[in-house]
Amino acid sequence: MPAHSIVIAPSILACDFGRLHEEVRRAEAAGADWLHLDVMDGHFVDNISFGPAFVDFVAKVATVPLDVHLMVERPDHYFPRFVKSAANITVHVEAQHDVRKTLAGIREMGRTCGLSLRPATPFEAVVPYLDQIDLLLVMTVVPGFGGQPFMPEMLTKVQDARDRRERLGMKYRIEVDGGINEKTAAQTREAGADTFVAGTSVFAAPDMAEAMRKVRGV
Repeated sequence: MPAHSIVIAPSILACDFGRLHEEVRRAEAAGADWLHLDVMDGHFVDNISFGPAFVDFVAKVATVPLDVHLMVERPDHYFPRFVKSAANITVHVEAQHDVRKTLAGIREMGRTCGLSLRPATPFEAVVPYLDQIDLLLVMTVVPGFGGQPFMPEMLTKVQDARDRRERLGMKYRIEVDGGINEKTAAQTREAGADTFVAGTSVFAAPDMAEAMRKVRGV
């Protein structure tokens, strides 16, 4: 069973940007615990999304914490611009930065910190930093674009994260992002995930609240 209560974090990337205010309200009313925002710079991943001003706007509208995922080449340069509005800031182990220094910097600025790894990156790459994080984000698709199919081979990483957490008595959350719906949420929950980023499966659902309940497993 998860070491933490289940958290659902709808991905703003999947919402209707033309109705952003209403979409944030709709997600919260449907049961969102957090809101997940993917910041992409066009270098670390082959897409560009939004920057600090956009996140600041969402923060003014939202009443739940913002979970900001920096898919950028230099997270050490960018994270200070997001601490005003983000509750948690997640960076990638593969990016060009001193991982320990970046994580410590996020903590020093009063935010919880997360570390993420791409599907092609072995779990062992994040092991040296597990004692320094509040959240481990396992990407279950290749990062950069929404709506991709779930990669079931990533379940092993989720299991590794859970086993390591239990064995060493750590407390980090295990978050999954990519192709998360009722079926894949159940699979990752069984493997040890407790925090679920869901995009299309909730924002495009006829009944968002019901879709979130299904992802939550209730």
